[in-house]
Amino acid sequence: MAAAGRGRERPGEATSGGRARLRYGGAQRALGGGRAAALGPGRAGPGHGQRAGPRRAPGPRRGGALGNPGSFDELHRQCKEVFPQQMEGVKLIVNKALSSHFQVTHTVHMSTLGASNYHFNATFVGDRQLGPTEAFPTLVGDMDNGGSLNAQVLHLVAERLRTKAVFQTQQAKFLTWQFDGEYRGDDCTATLTLGNPDLLGESVILVAHFLQSVTPRLVLGGEMVYHRRPGEEGAILTLAGKYTAPNWVATLNVGYGGAHASYYHRANEQVQVGVELEANTRLQDTTFAFGYQLNLPQANVVFRGLLDSNWSVGGVLEKKLPPLPVTLALGAFLNHWKNRFHCGFSVIVG
Repeated sequence: MAAAGRGRERPGEATSGGRARLRYGGAQRALGGGRAAALGPGRAGPGHGQRAGPRRAPGPRRGGALGNPGSFDELHRQCKEVFPQQMEGVKLIVNKALSSHFQVTHTVHMSTLGASNYHFNATFVGDRQLGPTEAFPTLVGDMDNGGSLNAQVLHLVAERLRTKAVFQTQQAKFLTWQFDGEYRGDDCTATLTLGNPDLLGESVILVAHFLQSVTPRLVLGGEMVYHRRPGEEGAILTLAGKYTAPNWVATLNVGYGGAHASYYHRANEQVQVGVELEANTRLQDTTFAFGYQLNLPQANVVFRGLLDSNWSVGGVLEKKLPPLPVTLALGAFLNHWKNRFHCGFSVIVG
């Protein structure tokens, strides 16, 4: 649980079935076994004969009321969504809604770099809807053909207080058990996370987040990570800031472990770009990445590309096939320095 140097998987390197990052409001895709690899454009284009003019992204107004800053884990979300997801091999994803509350997903992944696998995902969503991607209670479970399980439970205890429990196993062995509590006020968010508590082994990981909306555009906060195990104890403090303009967002995390800066810019309805800079003081490593997203709503096409300081380039083309509930995605990634290339193709049904 690194404080500031959290990075994205580098292109040109094989991706593993590592732990899915769990967030509030993203339960349906957090444990989808790769369901985020080929999402559709999700935007309706202008009507026939109309010209798609530039439109600024919504932003807070000057002098307006302070809003809730959201979750600490989502500070860099807008920039990260511009970058393409790693793809390799062939993947088939079938989504089936059994009711308005229950959905199942079958994922078959035939890999050229690692072992092929199958994932079964089940999601239950309750009646209380707080937003387009937030509903409580939510239960998500994902199991692969090897018997490994990822599960999480989201529950709204009170109007401003929500909790989350996360469990991860590798066959018959527990890897992760995590408990979160989050308070969302009118202009602040406070989160406390307890990870892998072991009373007998005297080990624990404790993470505290706090964000405060200083102005309608400026958010300041911090993160403290405390870990303890026999013979070792320490804490890492990270400060964070985010500034939101009508069509761009700048975010910075700075701490003892390093720094993470990102910049997101929405040029118009079709073009979005993002830039990330990550520095890790312990590894003495700094990386820079540039990503862009091109939307063609009338063609139901979305293209995402990237270029980084590790001599890696990559891109993913996503195409919806209306009226069929099918999305196709084709991606390729090349690392010039390591002379590694891999490509992937995925089909999403439902």
